[in-house]
Amino acid sequence: MASTPDLSALQRPSGAFAMLAIDQRESMRAMFADTQAEPVSDRQLVDFKLEALRHLTPHASAVLIDRPFGWQPALEAGVVAQGCGLIAAADEFHASADEIVADAGLDDLVVPEAVKAQGAQALKLLVVWRPDGNPEKRIALVDEFVARCRRAGLISLIEPVSRKPLDGRPHDLHNGILAAARELGNRGQDIYKAEVPLHAAGDEAEVRRRCAELTEAIASPWVVLSSGVAPDRFPTAVEWACREGAQGFLAGRAVWKETIGAPDMAEALRTTAVDRLKRLCETVDRAVG
Repeated sequence: MASTPDLSALQRPSGAFAMLAIDQRESMRAMFADTQAEPVSDRQLVDFKLEALRHLTPHASAVLIDRPFGWQPALEAGVVAQGCGLIAAADEFHASADEIVADAGLDDLVVPEAVKAQGAQALKLLVVWRPDGNPEKRIALVDEFVARCRRAGLISLIEPVSRKPLDGRPHDLHNGILAAARELGNRGQDIYKAEVPLHAAGDEAEVRRRCAELTEAIASPWVVLSSGVAPDRFPTAVEWACREGAQGFLAGRAVWKETIGAPDMAEALRTTAVDRLKRLCETVDRAVG
């Protein structure tokens, strides 16, 4: 078995993870569609990602980039700052009538050895967790992903997300966050990316109690994502999670979403988004370091 990769490639000097996500695909298209009448082109997505990478990666310890709209253009444009670790999204998303990401699997066009040769230090896999889903299938998917990463000498990062049951039964999505961690948090992954319990909308003690349960369930270092959390609330959410055992964040929306549709998006990224990311970096350095 290959030795565990050195996680410092994705960390700040404090040991905290301050990682930027720019791998959104159709969900990003939907964000743009909310701000304009005309159809959102692929070129718009690529251009926004390149601009975001140019302004934000100097402040991130690592960045997560997707294959369809980001990876190759980013490498060719040279917009990722030196010293910012590279994470390639190894997942492909499948939509349904009412969900932009209803399921996910491995993208066979993302070849671990090839992206490593291009500079990647890690791969990431999103896993959709549903209470009426097949746990054996989810576990097999994660195990295959971790094995691919190990063979290539890449850091493996998994992102289980809690979703509603397909059979219509009543279900608490927030309970699903912990259930997913208990099922998938000890599969040999190097980093686990989790949703913030209660989306940080609850009482501090309750959010922190649930974060502590995640720490207990997850065998690897874990970080939080920002989807579902109000951008202004996210620094607090990160601090609470890190006080209970998380080691940082891998987030996109809380950093750059509010710049989409701005009259001057490049300027909004350079100011508003950079300021948000810097504040998050300070938060994790304080809470983890």
